[in-house]
Amino acid sequence: MPQRRDLLKTVGIAATGLLAGCPSQGSSEPNTASADTEAATEQGTVAETDEGDESGVSVGPMTAVATEWNVYRARLYDAVALGRAGAPGAGATVAQSVFARFEGASGEYGAHEQLEATSESAYEGFEDALGTVQSSLSEGDVSEAASAADEASGHLQTAQQAAGGQQATRVLDLLVLGSRASNAATAGALGAFEAAAAIAEETTTAFEDALVYSQIEDADAESYEAFENALAGIGSAAGNEDASGVTEQARAALDATVTGAYALVQQEAVAGAGHLATMQARGWDAAALASAGGPGQAYAHTVTLNSYRARIADADWLAANDAADAASTAVENVFAHFEGANAHDALEEADGEAYEAFEGGLEDLSSAIESGSGDGIDSAAETVDTNLVTGIEALVGGEDARAALESAFFRARIADARELYRLGDADSAAAVVSDVFARFEENELGFHETMEEESEDLYHRFEEEHLVSLQSAYENDDSEAVATHHDGVQQALLDFEAALSTAVASGAEADYMIGRAFDATGLAALSETDRAATVIQDTFAHFESGAAGFHEALEEADEEIYESFESTLSDVRAAAQDGGDVTSAATAFNDEAIAAAYAIAGSAGGNGEAATAIVQDVFATFEEARVHEMLEEADHDAYENFEAALSDYSKGLTNGDGNPTRMADATRTGQFAVVGAVDSAPSGSGGHGSEESEETESSLSGGPNVVEGVPEDVDHVVDMEAVAYAPEELTVSVGDKVAWEHVGGEPHSVTAYEDEIPEDATYWASGGFESESAAREGWENGEGAVQSGQSYVHTFETAGEHGYVCIPHEAAGMVGTVIVEE
Repeated sequence: MPQRRDLLKTVGIAATGLLAGCPSQGSSEPNTASADTEAATEQGTVAETDEGDESGVSVGPMTAVATEWNVYRARLYDAVALGRAGAPGAGATVAQSVFARFEGASGEYGAHEQLEATSESAYEGFEDALGTVQSSLSEGDVSEAASAADEASGHLQTAQQAAGGQQATRVLDLLVLGSRASNAATAGALGAFEAAAAIAEETTTAFEDALVYSQIEDADAESYEAFENALAGIGSAAGNEDASGVTEQARAALDATVTGAYALVQQEAVAGAGHLATMQARGWDAAALASAGGPGQAYAHTVTLNSYRARIADADWLAANDAADAASTAVENVFAHFEGANAHDALEEADGEAYEAFEGGLEDLSSAIESGSGDGIDSAAETVDTNLVTGIEALVGGEDARAALESAFFRARIADARELYRLGDADSAAAVVSDVFARFEENELGFHETMEEESEDLYHRFEEEHLVSLQSAYENDDSEAVATHHDGVQQALLDFEAALSTAVASGAEADYMIGRAFDATGLAALSETDRAATVIQDTFAHFESGAAGFHEALEEADEEIYESFESTLSDVRAAAQDGGDVTSAATAFNDEAIAAAYAIAGSAGGNGEAATAIVQDVFATFEEARVHEMLEEADHDAYENFEAALSDYSKGLTNGDGNPTRMADATRTGQFAVVGAVDSAPSGSGGHGSEESEETESSLSGGPNVVEGVPEDVDHVVDMEAVAYAPEELTVSVGDKVAWEHVGGEPHSVTAYEDEIPEDATYWASGGFESESAAREGWENGEGAVQSGQSYVHTFETAGEHGYVCIPHEAAGMVGTVIVEE
């Protein structure tokens, strides 16, 4: 039987036939009021019953709510666009952010409560589909995420029609299409031109299939043609890899939809509020771009490939030191890791010849080690390294990224030279340094030129002051000079990495530390266990000292991986000290170091300038827009707050700390003001602090084991964030006490999945319920809630896996696992 959490990724409401403005085949646009429409009518909005007659439509607070739903529709496609641009992790974060904001959109005219009141099926379908968008992007399945985004958008569109009428919905459909087109500019800023072209093509298809297609052609042929031409222009600019051209055409597409929106409706306020919602969506785009500006998944793939270079070099010197078994194991481990790595498919797709030559080189190296052929080992090792370099060049184009990887490789090789010297092989140590020097002069991976451009002083310090002198020191067997110039080379390389972006430097440092972990493996194989332990102790101290920002970046990106990284590195040292299996320990650490590179590459920001440009463009657009005067006349305070929020947001992005929440709240208030309902606008991002919010939370109860704060005697703490448990998976021992602490978002539950806990385990959940069904029913009655400042505490007495969920955020994929070990 499939597990419930797996069903979350696939379950959904049947398509409404209105996805992205498209009716189901053979259907016609409805022109009679449904039960959902009647519900909206009871709340003060009369849905139109005739496409061509808008006299029955009243513009008011529900119109503003409908425009706010449009922001959610636009952001769904933002998430998918990031996935298409090679940043699915950032896209998943956007989807999570959408869910968190939706959950907080309380109040009488909040987007959350009104969606539930307008259409229960649309509400449930939207949450389910949004959860699928997030989970699919988390797994890298962009196609499934795109389908789910269409479904979620369709559910919101159904509610918009009930709340604002058919023609208002067509206006909002057109504006969503404009927002989708503008995502091409985000892809272009990330250098993902194929994604930009795909976004334009998909938007064109959606436009041609939409009911608004013929309506806008009749209402404003000029805007219709301008939109189509701009979409074609995006494709052309993307084909030429012209980022500024993509941005220019994306802006033209969005402008065309705004102009067309005013032509579609008699009530100017509908188009004006919709335009403000589009500006809000663009503000969120800026935040998404800023967070997606790291080096990306491709860089993490190359970190993996680069780590193999040092490990293969280790195999070479192990074989030369009569440790053929250890050398063979090193090659076999590289092969085994590569077969299961994300970098495997990435390399095969990027350069099939390099992929095949790399694997063939590994096989030849294994054979040469087995036969004891020194020349064969050297030749095969060179083949492996050459094709790894080729693969790196095929996967990442950034000069800094490539150079950082070469710096990490040099650091690992220079460290190898020092170990060879300690083992009494000064000649081999000198040969290693000579090889590094030759690679530097050849400008392998662009390192020579990049370092020289970064800093002439650093370049001279690395090459002339230390690298050349280090080779001479080894050749002269001058231990004092070796120590001086070894440290000088390493510090120069570390300083170079520190001058780059933290995300890029972190990947390089992950590689260097992987190299040191496997150095410990080699040393242990040579019975140098004390030295192996010292190497890891020094590596740990290096990480704790910052490691070019790697330490802090990892802790911020993923605390669970950070903790596992430190734990597994400590395990390598312990294995060396205690005569344990150092190879297995180093392999486990390698997995965590690679995971760290992926975590940081996916979460790092680096496009602050481009993100700021988006907000500045919104500001400039507003100054010239028809809605500018409309908002100023409707409510001067709302107008001033909107402009101030935009200005502050722009400055924040420039300084690297832009928060879109105030901008979004001020824009939403503007949307309500333009339709004459500013007094109905929700306060704050989620209504927190309002009397209604306080009353709602005070009516909830926690039940047994829900306590204030976190008890001092707990063994583990899980943070309950807006829509996620952190860590999602936790390993504990029998008898350990775990506290789930509320640190963000609305009230949460901690509810065990009945079919995902050991058969002999006692059922557990916040609220003290004896079954899952009782816990779910209890939640409906306000029981089992963990609120701000509280935690739920449970002691695990039964070994095995315990799966659990947050009931109110189940659709967003807020699930967790506790693994209890004996």
